[in-house]
Amino acid sequence: MTEIIDGNAVASEIRTELTDAIETLADAGEQPTLATVLMSDDPASETYVSMKQDDCEEVGIEAVDVDIDPDAPAEELYDTIDELNADDGVNGILVQMPVPDHVDDREVLRRIDPEKDVDGFHPENVGRLVAGNARYKPCTPHGIQKLLDSAGVDPEGKDAVIVGRSDIVGKPMANLLIQKAEGGNATVTVCHSRTGDLAAKTREADILVAAAGVPEMIDGDMVQEGATVIDVGVNRVDADTEKGYELVGDVDYESAKAQAGAITPVPGGVGPMTRAMLLYNTVKATGRQADVDVTLP
Repeated sequence: MTEIIDGNAVASEIRTELTDAIETLADAGEQPTLATVLMSDDPASETYVSMKQDDCEEVGIEAVDVDIDPDAPAEELYDTIDELNADDGVNGILVQMPVPDHVDDREVLRRIDPEKDVDGFHPENVGRLVAGNARYKPCTPHGIQKLLDSAGVDPEGKDAVIVGRSDIVGKPMANLLIQKAEGGNATVTVCHSRTGDLAAKTREADILVAAAGVPEMIDGDMVQEGATVIDVGVNRVDADTEKGYELVGDVDYESAKAQAGAITPVPGGVGPMTRAMLLYNTVKATGRQADVDVTLP
């Protein structure tokens, strides 16, 4: 039987375990605080920010909601980040992407204090990750590591194939899996839109991470029997439903499930883990800034 890796359940366990760390911080007089900055009127972005704020409330993290008019000058966003950097009451800063076209997204990432960069995308934090000394692991790749661990899948010595080379998932995922560390020691191949004979590469994978943003591009014929399949994609496609659409991953779930030893569903797989690891990083950041030792899950 193929194991269905339940991201909702694993994320719930992490949130529960984080409450102990948050209590430790409270005993030291510290309240973890996450500032979410939204400069967009995109409904999906608004929903994501709202869900993150709800997660914070559930575990006892203070959420600071900052909304900026999407038509405002880029300097307004930059100045807001500077103010949050200087605010000792804010431990983590998350700027919801994408930002408007007139805003330099790389400048946004560079502007955030690396100690408060709970997404892990500041160039300094990226460098530390590559060097094997991560301050904060990016949320989605770290969440995938937790899912693999929950399924009893040790990457050591295994062939891992990642489809997608984004700065958010593909590249940091490769770096985590290749590290000489627990949850790493895999042999990693990164595939992308220029890869020749993609199916030949994916069929070699003991661990297959699909993160290309293309609906159902990986089917069962591209999956090695018994492989662990992690589907990062969340794609809205037209469907005969009340909403007129449905969410599908980058993996054709039914055909891949027939081949895989373990697989994540969409929704309910990687998505909840991304949000849980944001809370994890916020608690970690608070402990670092307050010089309080906390035990993290």
